[in-house]
Amino acid sequence: MQAIVLGETPLTLEAIAAVARAGAPVRISGAARAAITRAREVIDRVVAAGDAAPAVYGVNTGFGALAEVRISAGEVVQLQKNLVRSHAAGVGEPLPRDVTRAMMLLRAAVLATGRSGARAVACDRLCELLDAGVHPLVPRRGSVGASGDLAPLAHLALGMMGEGLAEYQGEILPAAEALRRAGVPPLELAAKEGLTLLNGTQHMTALGGLTVLDAEDTARIADLAGALSLEALKGTVRAFDARVVGARPHPGQQATAALLRALLAAPGGSALAESHKHCGKTQDPYSLRCMPQVHGATRDVLAFVRGVLEREASSSTDNPLVFTDDAAPDGGDMISGGNFHGQPVAMALDFAAIAVAELANISERRVEQLVNPHLSSGLPPFLAPSSGLNSGFMIAQVTAAALVSENKVLAHPASVDSIPSSAGREDHVSMGATAALKLAQIHHHVRDVLAIELLCAAQGLDLRRPLTTTAPLEAVHAAIRARIPAMMTDRPLAPDIATMRGMIDDGTILAAARGAGVEV
Repeated sequence: MQAIVLGETPLTLEAIAAVARAGAPVRISGAARAAITRAREVIDRVVAAGDAAPAVYGVNTGFGALAEVRISAGEVVQLQKNLVRSHAAGVGEPLPRDVTRAMMLLRAAVLATGRSGARAVACDRLCELLDAGVHPLVPRRGSVGASGDLAPLAHLALGMMGEGLAEYQGEILPAAEALRRAGVPPLELAAKEGLTLLNGTQHMTALGGLTVLDAEDTARIADLAGALSLEALKGTVRAFDARVVGARPHPGQQATAALLRALLAAPGGSALAESHKHCGKTQDPYSLRCMPQVHGATRDVLAFVRGVLEREASSSTDNPLVFTDDAAPDGGDMISGGNFHGQPVAMALDFAAIAVAELANISERRVEQLVNPHLSSGLPPFLAPSSGLNSGFMIAQVTAAALVSENKVLAHPASVDSIPSSAGREDHVSMGATAALKLAQIHHHVRDVLAIELLCAAQGLDLRRPLTTTAPLEAVHAAIRARIPAMMTDRPLAPDIATMRGMIDDGTILAAARGAGVEV
């Protein structure tokens, strides 16, 4: 597998996923290593000056509200250890392995910018742990996204030191034992290195980035589900005409309409569509007719958020930052700033949460169209062949409604909140980690709602037989039926929803359409 080389090209969401999920190795470029070394020399000069050195935040001072407390030269290393230990105050379930790996990669990328002042060994150690599969346990909650994701990153650094807990080969172990088994020595922190491992937005960027990457596929799955529903409901492709969407040229709208046309007007056509060609109905409900506008708007938001996250992934989010300049008397400057503040990411992730939630909002309305006999163009009530005796998909729609309602609560933006911390020194915070956690939960619900829609739409097509739809949609229907039989009499639906969700997550649904020649 091709290595991801830090310092060569900016990180993309795909590169992050390659490391986080596929185990791609991570290396540091020669240019990045040289930049790291130059920045470290600036820190080393401060340390070498001992107590005569000027006060430099985080090197020979305390942190946050304790920034004016001077630390003696003999205590600068203990200061860093104390910082990591005291800040490891997270709570809740550990982050998933892929998110922790993404955090590790992103933190290594910050060090590789050569503006942090950490030694090269700190960056190397993160790469070694990734390659060895040692993952410190990082609780999900505890960050307000102010001086970065302090508590989550402290747990990451704690594991690098050989303290706390870590996961190795599927087993949760004391970090020291995990490092020993993997043959990776613990990191002995030097001046500023505790601080440089903690300052930044890597928790929110890691979780948000992987979720946005997945959500891009989710938007395509929404198009597939909507196309199946439209056919089952005897809708028309005419509203997706290129001339219509071209008159309002938002990129996402055009991309969604193009995919819907490829699915619904594929070569060979649809016998089902031909059967109602002259039915006299002039317009479909908005949940069908406006799919390009609604799904497309989500696509556009995700494209914007991807840009924010990819810029963040290649940024220097440490504090203070080290700028090397051979013309300067001391060879460089250290400047305290605010690049650790999570507001750019927090606001983007809140926007993504709203956009992703809309995919479920409109999907649930299509489910209602399918199960409601007053709306479904002749389908039996709740898609049950013997309705009354059978309740069919009645409660599946209720489940979708419950998830959509919960998403509306979760979509309230986290970034509009701020609770001062560190005795008022950190008097405005981003709540970016909360934004990321909410986005991930919303996205999880959206895929469950789409699983319900796919089940209902497939049942609707079964009830239209012997009429058939287009080849790509028949391929999607066949993939579903290969694992989930039609429901002609009532049975528990929870296993079917779980199986359908699994087919979304493992790529089966998208692969079925691609196998039929559609670029999804």
